Amino acid sequence: MSDTTYPSLQLSNSRRQILRMALPISLAILIPQLNFVINNIFLGHYLNDSLAFAVAGITGVYYLIFAAIGYGLNNGLQTLIARRAGEDRPEEIGKLFNQGVWIGLGLALAGIVITFGLTPYLFRLIIQDQAVLQKAIAFLQIRIWGLVFLYIYQLRNALLVGTNQSRYLVAGTLAETGANVLLDYVLIYGVAGFPELGFKGAAYASVIAEFIGMFVIYLVIRQKGIASRFQLFASWSYSPAHIKSILSVSAPLMFQHAISIISFQYFFLLMEHHGAMALKVSNIMRNTFGVFGCLSWAFASTTNAMVSNLIGQGKQEEVPSLLKKIMQLSSGSIFLAAILLNIFPEAFLSLFGQNTVFTNSAIPVLRIVTIALLMMSISTIMLNMVTASGNTRITFYIEVAAVALYCLYIYVVSEILFLPITISWMSEWLYWICLFIPSFLYVRSGRWKNKKI
Repeated sequence: MSDTTYPSLQLSNSRRQILRMALPISLAILIPQLNFVINNIFLGHYLNDSLAFAVAGITGVYYLIFAAIGYGLNNGLQTLIARRAGEDRPEEIGKLFNQGVWIGLGLALAGIVITFGLTPYLFRLIIQDQAVLQKAIAFLQIRIWGLVFLYIYQLRNALLVGTNQSRYLVAGTLAETGANVLLDYVLIYGVAGFPELGFKGAAYASVIAEFIGMFVIYLVIRQKGIASRFQLFASWSYSPAHIKSILSVSAPLMFQHAISIISFQYFFLLMEHHGAMALKVSNIMRNTFGVFGCLSWAFASTTNAMVSNLIGQGKQEEVPSLLKKIMQLSSGSIFLAAILLNIFPEAFLSLFGQNTVFTNSAIPVLRIVTIALLMMSISTIMLNMVTASGNTRITFYIEVAAVALYCLYIYVVSEILFLPITISWMSEWLYWICLFIPSFLYVRSGRWKNKKI
């Protein structure tokens, strides 16, 4: 079968095209975030372990560090695949994907080794409560095995989004979240003859759910003919040229996303010094970012794919109008979500089964976070425009500068001055401003127009 029987890989600059790509991506990003939320809802109602809900914030962010590294690999690979799609070179796409799988497996092995070898030592240096320490380490040494499945699962984003087939993301994400809900209930509480595993049950549930999501999307890729079109899995031989190409774009993004989440982990470890309530409130705010930020991240991923595709077609002059459309859609959707969160904060916070003291402590922080979400809805689009150009070293430098200022702020505010966590969460405002300004200046300079990858 020839390639002419398939839809075109080249994208158009329209709001319909943006939404057709972004909405399935938002669902695909939302589902893993919902898995974190579902874990926390079950743990919040689990009365046999008063620390589980608080510790879930530390362990959740830790796992996100490695998930973010995979996301960086995914973004870099997506940029390359979208560029090859724009150039109408489908034969290169399968080669890039196969080499990306090898890189993902290597990263997963490194994450497992670090979690067993180095992390317990580092956590002992910072976490003061021994019960929290032991619970966090035990959880992570189960949860980290999911990386193998997560990384391969994430790479399907690069393939499907980069080739304008994001609608197929839905099947795997629905399978994963369905499995996670069922397994959380069964393994945390011990029903249907299964032992009551409590906090550890959430770890086992997530690992199994990630395997199911990976397996389902593998079946979809084969059944829809995507594997045969791009010759996926045809050859696993090592290709230094393709590995170098992927890493030259992806490595700065992997470091960028890793240090971003590491700084968030640092934030949570400092919150542990403020007590269990501060950890619980911060855990909910992380979940809020995860769930409601999915639309912004989806539009950011769409920016990456569509801008790279247009550049591959030689249509750089259409990029500014595309950016404007995406930013309007991104900020508009987050604005509606922010209004709902500020009008009905109690209804949202009640999902996590905590008392009125918790709710009263969390509402002021929620107000701060909704403003940060609005700032993120613009900043993340602009940053991904830089990524789409292929100049990922620039995005890395921007991220390093933003994270340095972020960490300095939270150390002074939270550790030295020991101010309320509401003030600490204003660090998000600083972070998104620091990402936006240099990204905007780079885009306006026009230096991205002739970047070759």
